[in-house]
Parts: sequence; C-alpha cells; structure tokens
Amino acid sequence: MSDNPYAAKALLPKIGERPTRVRWLVFVLASGTSWMLYLHRYSWNFIRPALLEEYGFTNSEVDRIFTAFNVSYACGQIPGGIICDFFGTHLFLGIIIVLWSVLLPCFGLTGNFYGLAGLRLGFGAAQAGCYPSLSKVTRDWFPLRTRTIIQGLIASFFGRSGGAMSSIIMGTLLMGYGGLSWRIAVLIMGLAGLLFAGLFLWLYRSDPKQDTRVNEAELALIREGKADETSDGPRVLPFRRVLRSPSMLVFIFQQFMNAGADGIYVYLMGSYFMTARNFDVATAGLLISLPLWGGAIGGVFGGFINDGLIHLTGSRRWSRTIVGFAGKFVACLMMFVAIQQVSGVAAAFCLFVVKFFSDWTQPTVWGTCTDMGGRYSATVFSIINTAGSVGGICTPLVLGAVLDFYSTTKIVDGKEQLITNYTPMFMVVAAMYMMSACCWLFINCTRSLDRVEQAS
Repeated sequence: MSDNPYAAKALLPKIGERPTRVRWLVFVLASGTSWMLYLHRYSWNFIRPALLEEYGFTNSEVDRIFTAFNVSYACGQIPGGIICDFFGTHLFLGIIIVLWSVLLPCFGLTGNFYGLAGLRLGFGAAQAGCYPSLSKVTRDWFPLRTRTIIQGLIASFFGRSGGAMSSIIMGTLLMGYGGLSWRIAVLIMGLAGLLFAGLFLWLYRSDPKQDTRVNEAELALIREGKADETSDGPRVLPFRRVLRSPSMLVFIFQQFMNAGADGIYVYLMGSYFMTARNFDVATAGLLISLPLWGGAIGGVFGGFINDGLIHLTGSRRWSRTIVGFAGKFVACLMMFVAIQQVSGVAAAFCLFVVKFFSDWTQPTVWGTCTDMGGRYSATVFSIINTAGSVGGICTPLVLGAVLDFYSTTKIVDGKEQLITNYTPMFMVVAAMYMMSACCWLFINCTRSLDRVEQAS
C-alpha cells in the first residue's frame, strides 16, 4: 500500500459511490485553452495582408516577422514544460493565456519591422508551453485507457476548429459584417482571451487529489492504469537513445516536413484568397476556415481509422504506417488538384480535402510518440514538436522567397500593383507532403526508447 494518503483514498472509494464529473469540467477548460490558442494564432491570416498593404513590406519581410514566432515557440517548449512542472499547470497555463492575449492586440500599435518581430517572439514564447502543459493535464486528470482519445480531441479537433473559427470570427463577422478594422478585431479577440483566462484560473485545479469537488470514486477512476506508467531506469531519456534510433530520426524529419508544410494555413491563406483570388474580407474569412475545418474533422476521423486498423490487423506498427503514409500521400495529390482550380471557391474545397488527409495523421503522430516513448512519452512529444517548430521556422523563409521570385509589378487601372503567382509555392508544399509520406514507411513505432540501451 502506498504511503501517500491520497493514493490510498483513491483506491478505496465508498461502496456504491458514483464518481463526480469534475474531470469533464477540466476537459472543457483544456479544450477551450487549445481552441483559444489557435483562435489567436491564426489571426495572422488577416494581420499579414494588412502589413503588406499599410507598411509596404515584401512577402519575405512579413514571413521573417512571422518566423520569429516559430523561433521562440521552438526554443520555449522544453523550458516551458520544466516551469510548468515546477509551478503547476493551474498557475502556469493561466499566466501564459493572459500573456498571449495581451500581446495579440499590440500588433496594431507599431509598423516597425523589429517591433513586430519582437511581438512575435513574445507571442511564440507565451504559447510555447501550452501543449506540453495540456499533455500534463490529461495525464493528471484522465485514466490511461481514455487518455489518447482525450488528447486527440483537445489537440486536433478543438485546436483546428479554433483556427477555423479565427477567420470566421475575425474576418467574416468582425471585419466583414461588423465593419471593424483589423486592429479593433484583434483587440476584441484579446479581451475574450483575458476573460477565458479568468475563468480558467477560477475553475481549474492542477491536482485532482487536492480538488475538494472530486470524490474518492472519481479519484479511483482517474488513477486507473497509473501503475502501468512506472518502471525502473533513468528518469530522464538518455539522448543517445534518440541518436541511435533510426525510426526516431526519420520521425523527427517527418515532423519537420509535416509541420513546415501545414504552416501555410497559419500565415498565407489570407493573402492567397484576398490578393490572388480577389475575395472580399467577409468571403475570405469563410474560405480560409474551410481547410481548418477539414483538419479538425480529419483529426478525429483518422484516430478512429488508426484504432480500427490496429484492432483489425493486430499490427500497431503497420497500422500507424498505413494511416501516416496514406494521409500525406493523398494530401500531396489533392494539392495538385487544388492549384488547377479556376474557381477560388473550388480551390478552397480542395484545400479542405488536403487538410483533412494531412491532419488525419495527427492522432497517429501522438500515438507514435506514446508507443516509442513509453514512460518518456512527454520527452519524445517535446522533441517531435520541436522538430515541427523548426520546420515552421525554415519553411516560411523559403516560401516567402519563392513568392517574391514569382511576383511581378503591373499597372492596373493606372496604378502599380504587385501580382504574385502562388502555384510554385503550393508545389513546394506538395513535395513536402510527399517526403513526409515516404518517411512513414520507415518509422517503426514498436522500437521503443523505453529500454536499457538499444543495439540499433
């Protein structure tokens, strides 16, 4: 029997006592945090074209400003996780939601390149610790048997749907129908974030054992399978195991390509639909949201496909590989279909399909982190997420240069106008999807890093 009195109580609920449902309040708050993070992050789709128009930045310049976010986001994840472990998820998550909500409206206060880049650095640093912290929330509040499903819903469905609603709320409702400037729109969204942060700090508690609303039966339910996560060995993953694992190295490269390609939905869709396709801001808001809705739906659907294949084939390794390869392969093919569309609306629906298949691999990525990481799953998640963030740093720099190379100045109605051909950029993204697909053929999720030295 454990010496911890809370653990003892959790194992001995009162006879006939029904579990309380505080964990579902936590699920709502965690999902809301993920939703708000993407709502604010994807506002760049409207900030970017405004910077191009108002301050005369080039595509390369605004994409360098955007990339500053990815630098601090990549560098801040592991430190953010350490700080979260030290201070707890309650205080840490509440503070960072406040920070990024305050920084968002500040983008409307300056047109200086370095000032904007500094704000992006701060914004990325504030958001960096969010998903490692939400991973800890799910470990603390949900039993092992449902944890992957919960993580998939929080990260894939609610995160992507927040990104989808960002363009609808900011572009279609506030700027389009409401007639507000982009500066007022981001101010309203920032205030909404502060309100949510207040609710989070009021209602959430880091530890279910210390939450008086949680009864002993719910504690017992939450602790189910917890013993399965403990084992002998180093508490910190020896990095040499990562370097000696071919599957892990390929997995890292896969995520670099995956996240790098998917970054276009964060920072380029606004410019694409409003400048290349000439839609007004209200219509563009709806069209920009379509790929994100595809990702939200695809993430949930892909999770069911993956689990179904594992049950049907009995092979976790090849089930993960099939879902990962198929998703990225079809996304690559559909990208070529999208760029052939004459109609902007048809292109948006094709991009919906692209993102559906691209993001149906997201639960597979999380599951592979769990499979390969074992008791080091959080560390493996941080490494993979960092690789994706580095992809997000490099790709905008390359794509911005591609867009500038294929941009020409023409006289339209007596005025000089910059015309950009987006097709080569989309072709680069399609090639990245194909490389990501091929990587899945060489990733063996059964080669766990949770072992005493590996030969490979």
